[in-house]
Amino acid sequence: MSLQATNVCVVDGDGNVVQEATLEADPDSTKLCLAEWTLQRKRGGLEALSYSAWLFTALSEKDVPVICIETKHAKAAPNAMLKKTDRNDAKGIAQMVRTGRFRGVDVK
Repeated sequence: MSLQATNVCVVDGDGNVVQEATLEADPDSTKLCLAEWTLQRKRGGLEALSYSAWLFTALSEKDVPVICIETKHAKAAPNAMLKKTDRNDAKGIAQMVRTGRFRGVDVK
């Protein structure tokens, strides 16, 4: 995620990628992108960065279930991949949230 764009990756219960997108870093864009998966979606994850709080808060206010993940944990999964990209980071975070292998942080 950056101030201009955020990468979204949706995985199913088996870990298969069902949707990927690069969106404007805007809660409304993110909610619209995820709207198709509302019934099946359990939760979303964001890496805890200094500028993640506004997106976390805005998504929470729009009833999008989201968890902020400790940065060390969020970096561990994508680092195991061969190519470090924002898209691969989104995939890694989606898999971490799916499996529950993360440490959440409080957002102030």
